[in-house]
Amino acid sequence: MGRVLTVADVEFAVKGGSVLACGGGGWPEHGRELGNLAVTIGRPELVTLDEVDDSAWIATAAAIGAPAGLTNWQMLGMDYVTAARLLQEALGAPLYGLMIGQNGMSSTVNAWLPAAVLGLKVIDAVGDVRAHPTGDMGSIGLAGRPEPTIQTVAGGNRERNAYLEATFRGATAKVSPVLRAAADASGGFIASCRNPISAGYVRRHAALGGISLALALGRAISDAEPRGGRATLDAICAHLHGEIILSGRVVGKALQYTAAAFDVGQIRVDGGGGKEVVIHVMNEYMAVDGTHGRLATYPDVITTLSAEGAPISAGRIEVGMDVHVLRVAKQHLPLSSSITDPSVYPIVEKTLGIDVASYALAPI
Repeated sequence: MGRVLTVADVEFAVKGGSVLACGGGGWPEHGRELGNLAVTIGRPELVTLDEVDDSAWIATAAAIGAPAGLTNWQMLGMDYVTAARLLQEALGAPLYGLMIGQNGMSSTVNAWLPAAVLGLKVIDAVGDVRAHPTGDMGSIGLAGRPEPTIQTVAGGNRERNAYLEATFRGATAKVSPVLRAAADASGGFIASCRNPISAGYVRRHAALGGISLALALGRAISDAEPRGGRATLDAICAHLHGEIILSGRVVGKALQYTAAAFDVGQIRVDGGGGKEVVIHVMNEYMAVDGTHGRLATYPDVITTLSAEGAPISAGRIEVGMDVHVLRVAKQHLPLSSSITDPSVYPIVEKTLGIDVASYALAPI
């Protein structure tokens, strides 16, 4: 049976989601705002696919844009509701529930508020258990398919007259760049609802239990925090089967916002003794190169943590900070069909100028 999400779950979702955000995935303040609104004005219920009829309609609630804070974005909770309502109107049929495209500092709770307002279920499934830069990477295998689907956006900076709403129909891969252009026009970050599909398809292709994973991780972090930073780091590593691949000081940061609504660049961390890593950023951390080669690659979880064990986003990393670099290998994560879709990697590799697909597509 499903269970009603609570105020305590909001904090667990933000803390667990912040580790899985991989340097992106929104902002913890935004996540707490959305989550607390949802559990205050409604009773959002988290359900597993075991409880859902195969023919039920499920869509993905998401945010699109660049989360490093380099733009004048504005997103209100009702923007997520508006996007879901627009999609339901375009579909011409009632949605049963909403899933999310990825976990993150705020994206773990993206479905909670529209579900609470519209009377929908929160589906315990994610397009990707970690955060990623493009919508296609959370589209659970739809990116390479020619069939048209529905995608909507709502939001924008009101003071700059940048608020917009739009509904698009077309193949997922063709519409996704248009949504990013809408995010850029709105101020850099916009709410969306997209890809209505059957629960049966979600069951076969999504990363099942992805929200529960974030909640359980968040609970483990909350339990460990009173015992200090080392205990928190140990709890994160133990829960995810992760490892700290380098501890050191940030000695370089170069991020730029692009017209495609991506934050792109590199962060360099010096671990001393000739050990230095370069973290490749495209909204999220996509790879880590060390002195002697690659140390981590998407879909591994890659996260920077403070001495207290708190995740630090790419946008809030500063030169001079002491950080721990966490890696969780992909074999320890529930993976969706998005991961094995070769069509999602060319834009990432072109933007970063590195190889990602050969690792991501390699069998475990």
